[in-house]
Amino acid sequence: MKKATAAVVLATLAVFCAWSCAPGPNTAEKTPDTEGKVAGFWLGLWHGLISPVTFIISIFSKTVRLYEVHNNGGWYNFGFVIGAGLFLGGGIFGHKKRRSDK
Repeated sequence: MKKATAAVVLATLAVFCAWSCAPGPNTAEKTPDTEGKVAGFWLGLWHGLISPVTFIISIFSKTVRLYEVHNNGGWYNFGFVIGAGLFLGGGIFGHKKRRSDK
């Protein structure tokens, strides 16, 4: 019984840690970029890594967005795709399962 309780506590802590990484409301949405602060490759990479958590939260919240409104285009998109691929283990970073000989 202690292992089950520890697993539940650990899973709950993991969910809260992942939830804390999600971005908050984007105050720059629907406003022109006057400060010149745009999201580039590194922020796109981070947003891609946390995209599954952000997606789930964005379903239930109108203030959380999956994608940065003010980004620099190609480099942000590239970082986002790389980050999402790293988190999900797909694409070129995926691994091939070995066939077992029976």
